[in-house]
Amino acid sequence: MHRMKIIVAQIITLLVAQAGVTAPVFAQESQPRVILFIGDGAGISYWTAALFAAESLAVQAFPAVGLVDTRASDSKVTDSAASATTYATGVRTYNGAIGVAPDTTELETVLEMAQKRGMATGLIATSRITHATPASFAAHVPSRVMEWEIGRQILDHNVTVIMGGGAGIYDPAKRPDSLDLRSQIMERYTYLETLEELAALDLDTVSTLFGLFAVDHMPRAVWPTVTLRDTIIQIVRDSATTVADTSWVPYRSPTLPDMTEAALAVLDKDPDGFFLMVEASQPDWRGHGNEPLATVEAEMLDLDRAVGVALEYRQRNPETLIVVLADHETGGLSLQFDSTGTFQEAYTTLSHTAEMVPLFAIGPGAQRFAGIIPNYRVGQLLIDAVRGTELGGPE
Repeated sequence: MHRMKIIVAQIITLLVAQAGVTAPVFAQESQPRVILFIGDGAGISYWTAALFAAESLAVQAFPAVGLVDTRASDSKVTDSAASATTYATGVRTYNGAIGVAPDTTELETVLEMAQKRGMATGLIATSRITHATPASFAAHVPSRVMEWEIGRQILDHNVTVIMGGGAGIYDPAKRPDSLDLRSQIMERYTYLETLEELAALDLDTVSTLFGLFAVDHMPRAVWPTVTLRDTIIQIVRDSATTVADTSWVPYRSPTLPDMTEAALAVLDKDPDGFFLMVEASQPDWRGHGNEPLATVEAEMLDLDRAVGVALEYRQRNPETLIVVLADHETGGLSLQFDSTGTFQEAYTTLSHTAEMVPLFAIGPGAQRFAGIIPNYRVGQLLIDAVRGTELGGPE
């Protein structure tokens, strides 16, 4: 019977080719594995900073590269909510929208479509898990500020793996409605709050995982011993050193690679495949703060190392599609020498910009992400990948 299916598939492929129609990128019998990385705020200069810091990046292995037009339906400068909703649904929407169209009607997300196919799903972020980007894949509210409701909806979605910050959202003592969502989590998930608990898990025995590693957002990737930027700059000038030579200490625990590795170990068990969204939430915050280059580099390398974990997984599972991109650029970051000859950051704004952002893709259908594409097209292609088809909306 299996041999007959192969023969039929070959005949169909031949007939389609003779008819001049493009054959599906994804085989009918394959089980989609789709990993989406979103570097919040991470424009081209952010990746350039990471490359200068490390000299070798995981994303350099990606054969398909493009640029994404990130605009929202109501502005050329998007926010994370509109952008993530567009990636999740293939529909451009307004700034602040979470999983809803410009008229606030609910839109089905790629995560929800994956669940309908019986696939496992995952959401990871270094922000609160109810923040704009992760929320847009598993909640539907008219405004991103509605995080108490977003937390309830995400829990109701029965996402297989959730990891990030935001334990306070699920604490009945903190919630305005006093709902004990924490108890519901512990009834339905393997629940953990520390890296030590994560490291001690036998992931072969875990079917669902919910990790909340901070009451609010997770800590930054590194923390400067001197926190005031002006003071740091003065220290640099007085000592004739660079920012990278001052004292910076690792701070985030677990790291984004730690969480990505654990999530893939759990999601890989599902024979129907999976969809996983991983957000490096905090490059954006370094940009909003116009922070020294060392903090930007730390956030970007945390992201790139997580991408490296996904690439290692793909070596064992070559049918896996990995897409890495940003929701928007933040700060108008540029890299240049100052008047003292020090190579450092320069910013044009404390806000987001309309700058196009880089995209990297590898795996089945990766070339469809190449070139200059609108953000809604990214969403349509992700939906195609989860469906295992080459269908999609208008270009």
